Amino acid sequence: MRLPDCDAGQNRIGVAVTIPEPYGSLLQEARARFGDPAAPFIPPHITLLGPTAVGPEDQAVIDEHLLGIAARHRPFVVHLRGTGTFRPVSPVVFVQVVDGIASCEALEREIRTGPLEQELRFYYHPHVTVAHEVDEAALDRAFDGLVDFEASFVVSAIHSYAYGDDEVWRPVRDFPLTGSGDDASGRPAPAQDALREPAS
Repeated sequence: MRLPDCDAGQNRIGVAVTIPEPYGSLLQEARARFGDPAAPFIPPHITLLGPTAVGPEDQAVIDEHLLGIAARHRPFVVHLRGTGTFRPVSPVVFVQVVDGIASCEALEREIRTGPLEQELRFYYHPHVTVAHEVDEAALDRAFDGLVDFEASFVVSAIHSYAYGDDEVWRPVRDFPLTGSGDDASGRPAPAQDALREPAS
């Protein structure tokens, strides 16, 4: 993972959709099996804002920014299925997002404005990393080992993360999605009973 440089007193943060249980543990355990040393330190997630250095004096403004965005976006369904890779550009294998892409893209674009405005190194592509910077054989195992993986769940909040001195990324705050109406794909909001627990 590429981490930004930090000035004295700055912290590294990120924003993501956290993969809920039981899928989060399954994917984290799989990442460890593939030999990725980052597996214990990074909860499975869909990145909305990559690692960003901020000052503690900026945190309140950033939280307000994220609260406002979450209030304008409604819950949406994410469907994960199969694997993909960024090879040969980057040594990454991931689980693919096949539904919920437009909603993730809309959140990512809006988050990366105002106090979090920044340029992207690569085109944004929502995904869940399961192997990164391991050898080619391990990348192949990850690609083949999760090719049949499938999960579906409702995203009802986004989460801010902080990078600790122990190199662990930990969720800091939930920002509930409380908007109403159609999502970025033009579909109506999920039924309320679908919001109670992840689909099996």
